[in-house]
Order: sequence, then C-alpha cells, then structure tokens
Amino acid sequence: MTIQLPAGAATGITSLPHGDPYEAAEFVLATLPDLPFIPTRPRVLPAERMLAQVAHAVRGIRIADDGSLEVQPGRVDPAAAIVPDLEHPAFTTLRAFCETAKGRDGHVKWQLAGPLTLALALVERGLPHATAFDVAIRASRLTLRAVYRYVAEHLPNAPQVVFVDEPAFVKALEVGFPVSLDVSLDVTSGALAAIEVVGPAGLHCCSTTDVAALLAAGPQVLSIPVGPHVLQAAGALARFLEAGGWVAWGAVPTNAPIGVSNDRYWRDLSAVWCDLVKLGCDAGMLRRQALITPACGLGDHDAEVAERVLASVVDLAAKTATQAVATRLSLGA
Repeated sequence: MTIQLPAGAATGITSLPHGDPYEAAEFVLATLPDLPFIPTRPRVLPAERMLAQVAHAVRGIRIADDGSLEVQPGRVDPAAAIVPDLEHPAFTTLRAFCETAKGRDGHVKWQLAGPLTLALALVERGLPHATAFDVAIRASRLTLRAVYRYVAEHLPNAPQVVFVDEPAFVKALEVGFPVSLDVSLDVTSGALAAIEVVGPAGLHCCSTTDVAALLAAGPQVLSIPVGPHVLQAAGALARFLEAGGWVAWGAVPTNAPIGVSNDRYWRDLSAVWCDLVKLGCDAGMLRRQALITPACGLGDHDAEVAERVLASVVDLAAKTATQAVATRLSLGA
C-alpha cells in the first residue's frame, strides 16, 4: 500500500462540543490545517450520534430525540432499499464543514460507525442476528460511500482519509459475542474495502483491545490509544509498517484530567515507540508513518477543554514531524 500523508500530522476523532456547526468547522480548519477532521456535535445535536448517522435510512429504525435507535423488529427488512440522505439532521455539521472548507486542496479526515458496532446495537434491540448483520453491513457501506461522494463533490481537491469506528470490536473478542471473530473480521474488512478503492481506509477503536486482531481486519491506517497493550502486537505492527501502513496514535487521553504540560504525553508515546523498536519495529517508520490524535472524541467536554486537548495534539505532532524528518536525513533521503 502507498499512502501519502503529512508525517506526524495532527487530527481529531470526530466529536466536538461546539454549539454552532460553522464554528466547529472553522475551529478544526484553523487548529489542524494539515489534516482537519469533519466533526460531529452529538451532545448538541443528538441526530449526529454515531449509530444514528449510519442507521437513519433503515426502514423500521427511528432516531429518537436523544439520538438513540428505536427499532421495530417486525418492520426491518434486510432486502429493503437503504438510501442515505445527506440532508438529514445527522449530517448537519458535515454540510457546514464542506461549505466552510470550500476550495481546500489538502487532505480531510472523517469517520463513521462501522457495521460490527451497528449490528451489535441492533441485536441488543431485538433484531435476529442474521437480520441485524445484513442490515448493518449494507447501511454502513452505503453511508460510507454516500458521504465519500458528498465530500468529493463539494471538496474535489481534498483527498479523503476515512476511519471506520468499531468500538464493538472489544466485545467481538469476548465469549458470547453473536458471531465468531472470523466473521467479525470479515464484516469490518468489507467496510474497509468499500473505502480503500478510493483512498486510505482507517480503523479506529478507542479501547485498549487486541491490536493484532484489529490489524487482521486489514486497515491501511490503524487508530488506537497509546498504551503498553500495543507492545503485545509488536510483530504484527512491524509487518504493518513495513507494508506501508500508518498508525494514528491516540496520544492525549480524553477520559482523564488534561495536564498543563505535554511532557508526560510525549514521554508516554516515546516510551511505547522505544519499546516497540526493541521488539523489532523500525524507529523511522514509527515516526514517518504516524498521525497524532486525541484518544477519543471530545464531544463530552466543553470547548475550552477541547481546545487544550487539540493544542496538546498539535504540539506532539510537531515533535513527531521533527523526528520524522531527522530519521529521513539520517537515511540520506
């Protein structure tokens, strides 16, 4: 695989707390100029919750006022047409971003919930396994393609980086999950395949789950939080990097108080990289094929915290980019 991205670029993970969609778009474009992300605002606009976005066009599923899914199992038909509507409230901030970023000629990044996560939610709401997975796979792929086309139409000179968000992957590794791990991997792989024919396809999971299993789904970019759990997959990560894969490192935690200094976050990231090198990963590839992100979305925080988190991300990204350049120079590139 060949992916052309700015080494060490800073980006975000979907959600923001801003009340106004244009304000959110302007904030992202100003803060993350190399790789801005198309945000959602689920706390302000519940229709933009991740499951609502991919399920809004499925017959028999209603999006409640709080953004949750109300499923009528008897009305859900896996053969019924699913036609994503990008004028739906679920895509309000997407539309605002594309309007605000008009004329952009650099990358943009966005993400949607993956089929595995939607399928599990439908099973939990009473759909039979087979129906839930059939519907989820089609809804996810069709919505991914629809959003890709919308962004391409409105930002024709902006290459897209797309992440499939699969928090349910953690449960897929547990005993009692509705389908086997092989089936879970196939479901997620299919969603990634729907993207990678036109651009980099990423897989995001903000939990400390089995990194090697995530890699087995076949992403071109892997988005994971920084932590010692990564070391268990050092061999798989080394092969992934050697094949041209990138890692989006969730280097700034979003579920803990935000520090006044970025030193600890940089030490934690550097320590993981150092240990990975000892276990066989290439030091240069770890930096040259890296993006820096928050560990997860920022929709549950206030705007001030979101600004501080992304400022930390930008600082760590600059350090990463500097080291990436240094490793290129040391190789004579």
